Amino acid sequence: MAKEELITLEGEIDEILPDGRFGVTLDNEHRIIAYTAGRMRRFRIRSVVGDRVHVEMTPYDLTKGRIIYREPTPGQGTRGARRRNFRR
Repeated sequence: MAKEELITLEGEIDEILPDGRFGVTLDNEHRIIAYTAGRMRRFRIRSVVGDRVHVEMTPYDLTKGRIIYREPTPGQGTRGARRRNFRR
């Protein structure tokens, strides 16, 4: 069990930074630097500027966070185009 509970906030990606980091503007108008959670990386969930995301932060450092969820974008299908007959 963690010593302190994590804070979960919502925001919007406004900048893509190197090394898998993103600039996120939270709903309370604060700007933080966030990185994608391991599960999002594992399932190759891509994030672009303008996406609504949920960010987890520790109460010790309120300038950094971890993106744990990307909200579905209206108008997009559930899956992208898949490659058929792909062999390694």
